[in-house]
Amino acid sequence: MRADNWGWRARIGLFIVGNEAVPEAEWWAMAPPGVSVHAARVTAPTPWATWNHNRSAVALADDMLRGARQFAAMKLQAVVVGHSSSSILGGEGWDEAVVDALSSVLPGVAVSTNGIDCIAALRMMGVCRPLLVLPPWFGLPFLDQAAAYCAARGAAPARTIRYDPGPGWRDLPPGELYAHGMGFAQQIVPLYEQVRAACPDDADGVLLAGTGFRCVGLIEALEQDLGRPVVTANQASLWHGLRQAGVRPAVEGYGALLRGTR
Repeated sequence: MRADNWGWRARIGLFIVGNEAVPEAEWWAMAPPGVSVHAARVTAPTPWATWNHNRSAVALADDMLRGARQFAAMKLQAVVVGHSSSSILGGEGWDEAVVDALSSVLPGVAVSTNGIDCIAALRMMGVCRPLLVLPPWFGLPFLDQAAAYCAARGAAPARTIRYDPGPGWRDLPPGELYAHGMGFAQQIVPLYEQVRAACPDDADGVLLAGTGFRCVGLIEALEQDLGRPVVTANQASLWHGLRQAGVRPAVEGYGALLRGTR
């Protein structure tokens, strides 16, 4: 008999960007035995749900609605909108409105967004002043919006930086990096070096935002060297999804958050 990754403890659905490989790879690396991950891919513009005329509700993008209907037949325990950008750009109340809209299609399934998950993870770890680290494909205005999103939820960044992917990529505008293959050329050692060097003394933790940002492999090393908690987008959503599914195993190798040391 061989392990078949069957989700006998929990099955978690994950909405992800249509052309990204990082979220599934990182989730499968971290997922404990008996937990399976099931992706629905979204190609809609950001944010993945749009407000109605009086901002009382959102309409899900077609990809989201189709994926939710497919998830509804899969006996899932939890579903997450794995898209940091949508949470940040959706505006005040967007996360909660999306949870409401998806819950109407997924009755009995716990629903969350990556924004909700990251803030919950920071609070669990007692982080109020993180070093906020963002991928290179986000422009400077987005960095300001991401910092404002965190600040409005009690986690004002001590500093915000954008990862520098190196000389081979610097001549390209941020918005063109992913189209030229940056998402599949990510290296975690230079990222580790930049985060370690940039972390200010008054930061009480680190948040690496962006579900397409390859970074869970460096969580343990950064926590050991910085002596502070490290939260990443995919780590936070897996942690929150497990909690919502009623599964709380200690996952080793991916930081204090998943080890359950707080």
